[in-house]
Amino acid sequence: MKAIVTGAAGFIGFHVARRLASEGFDIIAIDNLNDYYPVALKEARLSALDGLSNIRFVRGNIADAEGLSTAIGTDTDADIIVHLAAQAGVRYSVENPAAYVDANVHGQVTIFEQALKMPKRPPVVYASSSSVYGANTKVPFSENDPVDHPVSVYAATKRSAELLAYSYRHVHKIASTGLRFFTVYGPYGRPDMAPWLFTDAILQGKPIKVYNHGHMERDFTFIDDIVNGVYGAVNRILANPEGTAPVYNLGNNNPIALMRFIETIEKACGREAIKQFEPMPPADVKRTYADIDLASRDLGFSPATTLEQGIPLFVEWFRGYNGR
Repeated sequence: MKAIVTGAAGFIGFHVARRLASEGFDIIAIDNLNDYYPVALKEARLSALDGLSNIRFVRGNIADAEGLSTAIGTDTDADIIVHLAAQAGVRYSVENPAAYVDANVHGQVTIFEQALKMPKRPPVVYASSSSVYGANTKVPFSENDPVDHPVSVYAATKRSAELLAYSYRHVHKIASTGLRFFTVYGPYGRPDMAPWLFTDAILQGKPIKVYNHGHMERDFTFIDDIVNGVYGAVNRILANPEGTAPVYNLGNNNPIALMRFIETIEKACGREAIKQFEPMPPADVKRTYADIDLASRDLGFSPATTLEQGIPLFVEWFRGYNGR
């Protein structure tokens, strides 16, 4: 089997490309290596893929139709597209909304148009986000809940990507499924996310910003569990494209209070955090909590990594990567 994986130098994309390669897929890995965060980390991820002979990496921008076609080259016989490239980051979408529309909306159209041109009209498994639930107060968040009130541009672009996928499925019969990721963390994680920011500050004796005065909860989900879910979605849609749900939640089904999260990092670092309490940013939400019944039924998704297991693994990787 042959898979195109976009965003392969990104956090989730890197881990997914490595897993699919280990399962015997031939991978065309695409990433534009943008500088939203230091490119050195993306290059480190790619270096970790170097030993895998069944991965071909190409630098390319998925929002550029001609560039995407060139990146794929003669590998138009792909069996599936795993589309994980995106402009990430909720708070940055307040500052630079155009980047999100280009990557997450225009890029979604470009990916589906590319699938239409390919001989096998491959199904698309793509990244969505728990952010589409906005400020929903009903918990846990279910795939059947209304998602009409995004509270950030990032969330709005992710919901737009879902609607576009529905349209291509209806009009062009391109099978697809979106995966609503819930606060993914682990080795090779992003520098703009709380595990990195808090660990970095704690180890340097610098203050951390604790938003909403600590009254927040997140359904933190370890990367290995997320990868298992993505792999389950790939297998499901290849085997039964018509029997695949439009979207699935991939979360830990166990929201963690922010203060407990900080305490877990403190323990793993062996140091206490200097806490600077702040109001909640306007694009944030107070809680995320995934109902995973559908993913469990269809994808065999069963997250197994507790926060107390996962955070020490991240901190150990962080220390090694940053020489701490």
